[in-house]
Amino acid sequence: MKIVNFSITRPVTITMFTVAAVIFGYVAFDRLPINLLPDISYPSLTVRTEYTGTAPGEMEYLISKPVEEAVGVVSGVVRTSSISRPGISDVTLEFEWGTNMDFASLDVREKMDLLNLPQDAEKPILLRFDPSLDPIMRIALAGQESLISLRLLAEERIKQDLESLDGVASVLVSGGLEEEIQVNLNEGKLASLGISINSVITRLAQENVNLTGGTLKDGEAEFLVRTLNEFTTVEEMNDIVVIMKNGVPVLLKDIADIRKSHKERKVITHLNGAESVEIAIYKEADKNTVLVADGVKQRLFNIVDEFKAYDVPIDVTIINDQSQFIQSSVDEVMNTAIWGGIFAVIVLFLFLRSLKSTTIISLAIPISVIVTFFCMYLADVSLNIMSLGGLALGVGMLVDNAIVVLEAIDRYRGQGMGIAEAASKGASEVGTAVIASTLTTICVFVPIIFVEGIAGQLFNDQALAVTFSLAASLFVALTLIPMLSAREYKSGTTEEGAASGSKSRNVAHTIFVAAPAIVLSFIGKIIHLVAKILDRIFAPVMNTFDRGLQALLDFYPVFLEKVLNRRLLLISSTVLLFILSLFGIGFIGTELIPEISQGEFFIDIKMPIGTPVEETDRTVNAIALAVQPIDNIASVYAVAGTAAQMGFSSTEERENLGQIHVRLNEGLVGEVENDVMEKIRQKLEEIPGIEYKFSRPTLFSFSTPVEVEVRGYNLQELERLSLQLTQDMRTIDGLVDVKASTEGGNPEVQIVFNRKRVAQMGLDVSTIGQIVRRKVQGEVATEFTRQDRKVDIRVRDQEEFRRNVDDLHRMAVNPQGEVPIPLASVADIVLEKGPSEIRRVDQERVALITANISGRDLGSIAQDIQGKIDQIQLPPDFRIKISGQQREMATSFDSMKLAIALAVFLVYLVMASQFESLVQPFIIMFTIPFALIGVVLTLLVTQTPISVVVLIGVIMLAGIVVNNAIVLVDYINQLRKEGKEKREAIKLAGQVRLRPILMTTLTTVLGLLPMALGLGEGAELRTPLAITVIGGLLVGTLLTLVVIPTVYDAVVKEKQ
Repeated sequence: MKIVNFSITRPVTITMFTVAAVIFGYVAFDRLPINLLPDISYPSLTVRTEYTGTAPGEMEYLISKPVEEAVGVVSGVVRTSSISRPGISDVTLEFEWGTNMDFASLDVREKMDLLNLPQDAEKPILLRFDPSLDPIMRIALAGQESLISLRLLAEERIKQDLESLDGVASVLVSGGLEEEIQVNLNEGKLASLGISINSVITRLAQENVNLTGGTLKDGEAEFLVRTLNEFTTVEEMNDIVVIMKNGVPVLLKDIADIRKSHKERKVITHLNGAESVEIAIYKEADKNTVLVADGVKQRLFNIVDEFKAYDVPIDVTIINDQSQFIQSSVDEVMNTAIWGGIFAVIVLFLFLRSLKSTTIISLAIPISVIVTFFCMYLADVSLNIMSLGGLALGVGMLVDNAIVVLEAIDRYRGQGMGIAEAASKGASEVGTAVIASTLTTICVFVPIIFVEGIAGQLFNDQALAVTFSLAASLFVALTLIPMLSAREYKSGTTEEGAASGSKSRNVAHTIFVAAPAIVLSFIGKIIHLVAKILDRIFAPVMNTFDRGLQALLDFYPVFLEKVLNRRLLLISSTVLLFILSLFGIGFIGTELIPEISQGEFFIDIKMPIGTPVEETDRTVNAIALAVQPIDNIASVYAVAGTAAQMGFSSTEERENLGQIHVRLNEGLVGEVENDVMEKIRQKLEEIPGIEYKFSRPTLFSFSTPVEVEVRGYNLQELERLSLQLTQDMRTIDGLVDVKASTEGGNPEVQIVFNRKRVAQMGLDVSTIGQIVRRKVQGEVATEFTRQDRKVDIRVRDQEEFRRNVDDLHRMAVNPQGEVPIPLASVADIVLEKGPSEIRRVDQERVALITANISGRDLGSIAQDIQGKIDQIQLPPDFRIKISGQQREMATSFDSMKLAIALAVFLVYLVMASQFESLVQPFIIMFTIPFALIGVVLTLLVTQTPISVVVLIGVIMLAGIVVNNAIVLVDYINQLRKEGKEKREAIKLAGQVRLRPILMTTLTTVLGLLPMALGLGEGAELRTPLAITVIGGLLVGTLLTLVVIPTVYDAVVKEKQ
C-alpha cells in the first residue's frame, strides 16, 4: 500500500504533519464554544405588544390576530403561536433550523411597520428569544437600600449595562418598588365643583412643560428664548390652578392628595427570606449560553467592584446560572472520555505486554481526538454532551485500527522478518480491511441528512465528531503506526558520529542532542523502575488474566469445530433468539429525550382566584421558609405575583400566582433531587387552598413532557372540553401536575351599557368607558423629571372611592353635569369569570393541557391519553391532538427508522465493494440483528426507555458491530487465496483473529464504561447511548465469533 510505504520511508514528513495537526487542534480546542446540547430549540422571534387594561378577548381581536396575519407570511416560518393575556400579546414565530435570523428579523420588522393597531396600544417590539423559555441567568439584588433604590439601581444601572452585551436579548427587572407620584382625587369634591378627571389630567400636562421660544436678537447678541415651567419639586403641584370657580381659583391640593409613592405591586421577590429585586437575563435564540453567561458575569463583577468602591451596601447574588450546569456536564463528559481512554490503554497492555507497542497504539487516542477538535472548529460544531459523547464513544474505537495494524506487523516480526519489511507487509495486508471497517462506521452517519426534528439536530454534532475522529484514527493507523513500528530505538551514539565534526558542532551536539538524551534516559530509567514496581504489585492480576486468556484461546478452536458440525442448530437458535428480542421491544417504554436533572427546580404555586399579591407573597414566602431547612438545599428564592420566568408576562395581572426556585448543593442531581422534591411535595399537601406544580429549568422548546391541544373557536366549548379532558387525564397513573390553560380564569367586573339610556343622558359609551378607566386604573398625565430620569405622575380616584364593586355602581359618569349620574343608572354591572388567556396556534384558537410524568415513559402515557381522547364526543369543527414531545417523538422516530434502514444499506454497499461479492456482505450483515439482541436485552435489564439517544446508539452500532466480522471474513478469504481449504481457513482465521477481536471489543466497551455508569451532571443523556452500544457490541461480538464462521461455512461454496 503506497501510503504505508511512504510513511515508513519518510518518517520526518509524517512526524511534522502530525505535529502540525496536533498544534492546530489544540489551538482550535481553546476556541470551540461550549453548550449543553446542540441547538435543539427552533430559531424563534416574538412580537410583543402591550395594551394596558385590555382583556384577553380584546387583545386577541385587536392585537394578536392582526399581528399573526401580518408576520405569519414571512419566509421560513414553520409555526405561528400567540398568547393573549390581560394587557399583553405575544406572537411567537418558529423558523426552520438554519434560518438566518438577522434577515428574518428584518422581514418581520417590515411587516410590523405595516400594522394598523389601536392608537392607545404601545408600539410592538421584536424579541429575539422565546419568552416562554427560562432565562439563562437570574440575579437577586438585596441590601440596606430601600426597595425603590434597589429597583432604580437595577433598571438604570445594571439592566442598561447588561443589555449592551453581545448575545443578550433582554434583561427583565421584577420585584422591589417602582417610584411614582400619585394624584389621588376626591370624587365628592370633583362632583360638587363639576370638575372632570380629564380636566385635571389636561391641566397637569399643560403646566409641566418646557418650550422653546425661538431666538431673539438684541444688538449684536443673539439669545435663545426658553419657557421653563417643568415641575422641580412635588410641592409645586399643590398650587396648580385647575379651574376658576366664581372668580375663585380651585387649586389641585383642594381636590386631591398628592404624594410620592410607588406603583401597584405586581411582583414580590424574596431570597432566603429577605425581600429583593430580580434581574432575569435572556439570550438571543442563536447565541451560545456559556459565552453569554460568561460575559454577563464579568460585567456583573465589574459593577460589584464599583459598588464596593463607592461603599454602596448592595448584595448581588446569582440565583440561577444555566452555564454552570452546562460547563459541569461538558467537563463530566470529558472526564468520562479520559477515563475511557485510560481503561482502553490498560486493556491493550494486558493483551500486548509491551510498553512500546502499547505506547504506539495509545498515541492514536490523543492525536485523533486533538485533530478532531480542529475539524470540529472548521465545521462549526460546539463542545456539547453529544459531540463529546461521540468522542467518548470513539475513544475505545480509535485504537481499533491501530490494534489490527500492529497485530499484523507483530505477527510478521514473529516470523523473522525485518522491522521495516514487517511494518510494510503487515500494514498493507490489513489496510483494505481497516479502511473498509472505518468506512462502514462512518457511512452510517450519511443518512443524517434525512433525519428530521430534534433527532437530526442532536445526531448532527455527534455524527461529525465520530466521523472526524475515526478518519483521524485511520490516518494514524496507516501512517504513524507503521512508521513508529519500523523504527529501532537505540541509546547512545556511534563512534563515527562522536568523533566527527568541529568544536562548534560538538557544542551544538552537547546542547541539542546529548543533554536531552541524558534527560530522556533518566526519565526512561524512572519509568522502567516504576513499571517494575507496578509489575510486581499487579503480577497476580496479570497472571490471572493471562491464564484466562490462554484458556479462551485454547477453548475457542475446539468449540468452533463443534459448532461448525452443528450449523443448522446454531443458526436456527440464533434466529429464534432474534425473533424473541423483537417481541421484547414491546415491553420497552419510549420517550423523546431523557429528563435532565440539573440540581435545581421550580415549584409553581397557585392561590385562589382574586388573591391579592400581598397575601400570595405571605403564603409563598412561608412555604419557602419551611422548605429551606430540608437537607441538601443550598438556596430558596420566592416570587409572588407575575413573573417572566414563569412563562407569564411581567405585565400580566395574576396576583394569585407564585413560584419557588430551589437550588441544591453543588453536584447533587438525580435521586437526591427527586428525594428533595418528594419531601417538599409532602409539606405542600398539608397546606389547604393551593395548587402546585413542579418543573425543571427548560433546556429546549418543550417546558413539559406532555402537551395536548384542544382546537376550536368557541371559548366556552374549548373550556368545557379542556376541563373534561383534564379531569380524565388526572386519573391516568403516572401523570402529575395536570393543568389546563383555561383553568382559573380572571374574575371580571363586566359593564354592559344600556345604549338607549346612555343616549337619553346625552352621553356616549366611549366617553364613559374612558372615565371609568381613568378613575379606577388611573392615567399617567405627565412625567416628573428627576435628574436624567422620568417619574410617572398618575391621576385617579382616591382608594376610598374605588375600594369595591359598590363604589363602581356609585361612580359619577357626568362629572360636569348639575346632577351626578351614577354608572349603575346607565349600565348593568355584573361579576363574571373571563379567560385568563387565549392561545392560538397557526391562527386557530387552542386550549393547552400540560402535565409532567412520574414513573412511566412518554409512549405508554401518550397511548393512555389517546384512549381518553377517543372517548370524548367532539362538536363539529373541534379536534384534539397530542403535541409537544409526543409529536416531536413521532417525527424523530419515523425519520430515525429510515436512517437506520439507509445506514444498513450503505454498510452493505461498502462491504460489497470491498469483497467484490454480493453474498459475503450478507454474511457479515448477520451481526446487526445479533447486536439488536444485545440492545433489547440491555434496555430491558436496565429499564431504559427507547429514546432518540438510544436510536442514535443503534445507528452507530450498525457501523461498529460489523467491523470484527469484516476483519474475520477478510482473513478467511486471504487464507483461501493462499490455498487453504474452506473449513481449515475458517478455523485458522478464527484462531488468529480472536485476540485482536477481543482487544478491539474490550477497548471500545471499557472506553464507554465511565459513560454507562451514569455519574455526574448530564448523565441522563450519556448513559442510554453508552449502554446501547455496550450491550449490542458485547452480544454482537460473541455471536460474531460463533455464528459468522458457521454462516460462512454454510453459504460460501468450497470453490467460491
